[in-house]
Amino acid sequence: MVAPSFAIRGPRTLLRQIREAMAGDAPAQTKLNMVVRIIAGSMVAEVCSIYLRRAGGDLELFATEGLSPDAVHVTRLKPGEGLVGEIVRQGRPLNLSDAPSHPAFAYRPETGEDPYHSFLGVPLLRGGRPIGVLVVQNRTERSYGEEEVEDLQIIAMVLAEMVGAGDLLNEEALKDVEIAPHRPERLKGARFADGLAYGTAVLHEQPVAPEQLLSDDAQAEEIRLRAAIEALQRQIDEMLEGQHGLVGASYEVLETYRLFAHDRGWNRSLEEAVRSGLTAEAAVERVRSEHRARLGQARDPYLRERLHDLEDLNDRLLRHLAGDGHTARELPDDAILIARNLGPADLLEYDRKRLKGLLLEEGSSASHAAIVAKALDIPCVGRLSGLRDRVSEGDPVIVDAETGEAFLRPRPDVVKALQTRLEVRAQRRAEFARLRDTPAFTKDGAKVTLLMNAGLAVDLDILGETGAEGIGLFRTEFQFMVAEEMPRLDAQRALYERVLDVADGQPVTFRTLDLGGDKLLPYMELEREENPALGWRAVRMGLDRPALLRLQLRALIWAAKGRPLRVMFPLVASVDEFRAARAFVDSEIAWAQRRGRPAPSRLDVGAMIEAPSLVWHLDALLPMTDFVSIGTNDLMQYLFAADRGNPRVADRYDPLSPPALRALQQIQQACAETGTPVSVCGEMAGRPLEAFALVALGFDRLSMPPAGVGPVKQMVLSCDREAARRGVLTLLKGTSGSVRNEIETLARKLYVAV
Repeated sequence: MVAPSFAIRGPRTLLRQIREAMAGDAPAQTKLNMVVRIIAGSMVAEVCSIYLRRAGGDLELFATEGLSPDAVHVTRLKPGEGLVGEIVRQGRPLNLSDAPSHPAFAYRPETGEDPYHSFLGVPLLRGGRPIGVLVVQNRTERSYGEEEVEDLQIIAMVLAEMVGAGDLLNEEALKDVEIAPHRPERLKGARFADGLAYGTAVLHEQPVAPEQLLSDDAQAEEIRLRAAIEALQRQIDEMLEGQHGLVGASYEVLETYRLFAHDRGWNRSLEEAVRSGLTAEAAVERVRSEHRARLGQARDPYLRERLHDLEDLNDRLLRHLAGDGHTARELPDDAILIARNLGPADLLEYDRKRLKGLLLEEGSSASHAAIVAKALDIPCVGRLSGLRDRVSEGDPVIVDAETGEAFLRPRPDVVKALQTRLEVRAQRRAEFARLRDTPAFTKDGAKVTLLMNAGLAVDLDILGETGAEGIGLFRTEFQFMVAEEMPRLDAQRALYERVLDVADGQPVTFRTLDLGGDKLLPYMELEREENPALGWRAVRMGLDRPALLRLQLRALIWAAKGRPLRVMFPLVASVDEFRAARAFVDSEIAWAQRRGRPAPSRLDVGAMIEAPSLVWHLDALLPMTDFVSIGTNDLMQYLFAADRGNPRVADRYDPLSPPALRALQQIQQACAETGTPVSVCGEMAGRPLEAFALVALGFDRLSMPPAGVGPVKQMVLSCDREAARRGVLTLLKGTSGSVRNEIETLARKLYVAV
């Protein structure tokens, strides 16, 4: 027996018939009935049915040709129930020669589907989310061919867009159909940068929605598509050549883009979709939805990362089709940026005045996006599982970075409660502003110097507003990460000179380049490492590439123009490394003097204590340094062997625990005995409770994000240092994994503002 074939009329003819059927003024149900009748007739199928997803998740039979008409709007399947539920769960087609024998088959007697064996169902995907299912069935036991599956997917895509746009069903018929997420939702994540914000959702890579789905000239659309693909390929090739660097992206990611952009399978899928009667834009969206459905459920992190690459590639291709491969984003005044993850430079591309908050699916509190968010004082919550699938462009959203939550489409009472909290925060900010010029002395007279972490131009503009007494950590690598090519000597010198000018005599500590690991540059070709956090990074890279390090030191000495200069080296793991790095400083000072440039009036060279190895070699290190600074972010990750960029373990260990506090105490005591100035410049320093513990341990120099200066100063002013010391030292003898609760209780007992 010859199997019936959908290829008799072809999808273009069928799509045109569907479009004509939708053009009339007939009632919604009549239109749906016509659609399933047309599809069944074209495919020589005995059954064609459309199921749509209700807001509660149930899949309801909306129209059928071949099953009992009495089952329409009566038959419902729970999420994951039956073959239709299985299609939604997996997000991909299901092709069966004998449907009743499938373990997921759910019998519904009211439908009268007993005689039908062959079954082909495809999801109706909109934005990668299944909103329904399109099914065809026949009595004959057979598997549908690849072309038939392909063509039914094209029809399903067009139907999904018609449903979503209201072309297929009116507003009344769609009132309970979940075209897009619309119910209030509360997602629990992790606090990355403190604050509260309420605004409008803006997707980081907003898809360019196709205005027209069907074309009348497939050949012309194929020419448009080919031209856009070639333009995209050229753009990515140029990125790899370093001529138009993609800000913040690694060479490896760009190489992946190029592989995908030149992939024959991806190109062929797009071309076939266009030949079937879709516009080039609709073809891109159809292939995008297919990839989302296929890879979105993958547990393998590598496959999910590839989906991220493909999403970006599709967005870029759509922009090329629109005639602009570099479209600037127009933000609403209250933009809340929604992203899977971000590089630091990605965030800097947005208008700071309009960007009010940031929500991320992934990341960690020590990621670069989080660090930049803190610097810009943008509330940020991360690790919000499923965020991108649950929010649409333009949705009202709340960023609650006090509790680490996101509220999508919040209820009025939630918004009202938030506004009250915003008023309280505004009052606290006003109080911090009043303390700006007040010296930070504890109640028992101990001076604590509060400094600011910086690395961005915006940091320099707010230095005077924070009340900080200087810059305790200037991250010089940010200039490299936001540039399209390696900054030259003049560019580096100009930035460092500006920093010193703005500081106007206040101390500035420049950290030499902390690149490598997870901070890769598009114009630096680096090998992939198994454990990048433990690999070729920071001072190790500088010592192995002396030209890079010497160029930076030369720029710093030149920028000082005879003023004091403080330089420190990151991730020093051995005394020999510090000795070698300091020798480069001495060499560059001599080089400058030979050419008539003034040496700094005072030169202080220090080391960052981030590698635990130095904790047990301070007796040899400290006499060689002019100061040291503790980078608690890295020190804690190495101390606990927990990658701070891995959300599964990043917050597993608490820095307010006896082993961590004892290590910090050991460093502080060694520095006190040798008279070596020591500061803390990690995340701990900027949080009042952690800063309270540091002050109790004897630290009197803390460097933090700008937003942390006010709260920490308020804590210092309310703190009796000697009483805090006695209480915290007692807790160091504890045997629990964390003494956070005990330290908080102690602070409140002492009436300390934490």
